[in-house]
Amino acid sequence: MEDKRYLAVQNGAVPGEAVKKDENTRRGNWGNQIEFVLTSVGYAVGLGNVWRFPYLCYRNGGGAFMFPYFIMLVFCGIPLFFMELSFGQFASLGCLGVWKVSPMFKGVGYGMMVVSTYIGIYYNVVICIAFYYFFMSMTSLLPWTYCNNQWNTKDCSGVVGTSYANATALMSNFTELANRTVKRTSPSEEYWKYYVLNISDDIGNFGEVRLPILGCLAVSWVVVFLCLIRGVKSSGKVVYFTATFPYVVLTILFIRGITLDGAINGIKYYLTPQWQKILDAKVWGDAASQIFYSLGCAWGGLITMASYNKFHNNCFRDSIIISVTNCATSVYAGFVIFSILGFMAHNLGVNVADVADHGPGLAFVAYPEALTLLPISPLWSLLFFFMLILLGLGTQFCLLETLVTAIVDEIGTDWIIRNKTYVTLGVAILGFLLGVPLTTQAGIYWLLLMDNYAASFSLVVISCIMCVCIMYVYGHVNYFKDVEMMLGFPPPVFFRICWRFISPVIITFILVFTVIQYKPITYNNYIYPGWSLVIGFLMALSSVICIPIYAIYKISKSEGTTFLERLKNAVKPHHTWGPALQEHRIGRYAPTVSPSADRGVEAPLHEKEKETETEKKPEEISLTIQGSNGSTHNPDTTA
Repeated sequence: MEDKRYLAVQNGAVPGEAVKKDENTRRGNWGNQIEFVLTSVGYAVGLGNVWRFPYLCYRNGGGAFMFPYFIMLVFCGIPLFFMELSFGQFASLGCLGVWKVSPMFKGVGYGMMVVSTYIGIYYNVVICIAFYYFFMSMTSLLPWTYCNNQWNTKDCSGVVGTSYANATALMSNFTELANRTVKRTSPSEEYWKYYVLNISDDIGNFGEVRLPILGCLAVSWVVVFLCLIRGVKSSGKVVYFTATFPYVVLTILFIRGITLDGAINGIKYYLTPQWQKILDAKVWGDAASQIFYSLGCAWGGLITMASYNKFHNNCFRDSIIISVTNCATSVYAGFVIFSILGFMAHNLGVNVADVADHGPGLAFVAYPEALTLLPISPLWSLLFFFMLILLGLGTQFCLLETLVTAIVDEIGTDWIIRNKTYVTLGVAILGFLLGVPLTTQAGIYWLLLMDNYAASFSLVVISCIMCVCIMYVYGHVNYFKDVEMMLGFPPPVFFRICWRFISPVIITFILVFTVIQYKPITYNNYIYPGWSLVIGFLMALSSVICIPIYAIYKISKSEGTTFLERLKNAVKPHHTWGPALQEHRIGRYAPTVSPSADRGVEAPLHEKEKETETEKKPEEISLTIQGSNGSTHNPDTTA
């Protein structure tokens, strides 16, 4: 009895709660399906929904950006989201292990790991800055409220009340200010630039490490590690709060935002389309990359999270719910952001397009400015930045779990599975060390460089190759049968068409047009030097180059006397490909009853079908008996 209680605790059950047996006792499963949906929502709904999507709208013509965004969502985003969920759930393996489907393409899995590594490094830096603002909000007066601080310039103009340290200095400089064109800045923008970042003048001028930011980075990685100390068993409980609370704060800020003077102008800028920008391929490229960035396609996280589902879970339903929730959140956050931008523009006397920084600065400039206008502003500031922390952590959990799961699945020994916590600790420590350069005075330059190159168009390439591999190398007929065996129904016709034709074609054309109209990255008025752009391209290529390198390696190691024979053997599914559990390996995946079965050798397809013919009806019936969490139940087994 004591052993059973111990195992129950190990499987994530609360003491006194009915024991829920994991379907896959070796890898473990989610405690229930709500945990998976909330984790996936937390993974997809992240910091990008607050600062990336509104920024892309602001840069790409306001409401005009909505058109390519939703086109990409319908024809690329949701279909690929469903493909990745079904891919990982079917094999119950992470982003490396699933490529048993066609071993030559395992480089795609390594590419996903590289992308997740880059994102995980700089994403936690953004989270740590949110931590810093959170700690700095523990005061009676927010430090970015007025312009009377030592870091403020003469161009500072606050929205609560314009104040300079010395009124005499203001009068003596009035004539000079009137005779030249000066862009007035908000105290929150100057606090961000000159105090938090203490930004240097060049990407190569690292300056000093910002110790407060470094300390917050350590705190951020410690929190991520503690929440993942027991894998999905612990993170699955945390997301009940981290995935829901941000919506409460967003709603409060939305109500406050639309009551401010000038908010309607910001919302009009957000919704009014500038149709001429639709002809710019970069707008479409940004739409595509934002879909992949926001939904998490090609990061490997979706495959990883789905691999902990029970085999017969309805991941088709989950993919629709999660995708729609994510994109609705992006649009909702845009209303909150642009109402604040409209208010700031009204107070500063400038256009909406001129009021905020690019990238993460939008969340750390526009929002902090709004918070100074709320009653008891430090309280709302604490809540808001706590929300940002939760949004970031939800994504960071999955990024770290993706890398850890890939490593553990690849090694696959009982020892590594038992000591998964040490793998998690090792990856977290390495991620912290690699993030240290981003806490220097030039850190923001490197952060934006990684964001623009390491996790942008390489995602498009990886997604396209994955789609082509599954549909045309493994075969669409085989995959459709796999999905039907898992879900009890085949993929809808629309998704089959998108998987085979529409998604790969659209992605390919967008990639081509984006390369043609490529423009070097800039940050405000700073132009990145050529050597930094080379580093950016190398980061982008480092994930994609894994695909041909591993393909060449696999072909060279495959059996065969000719190149074609080696190629054929390299793309052929591994003999262990298929459902992870024996009870789910039916039909063409059913093992042979001959002695060779003990050695993992499969019988020919026609023999398997004969051997399983007598069991076919019971298995088909079992596919239709679904529990509340989408999993099937055998009447003879306990839940």
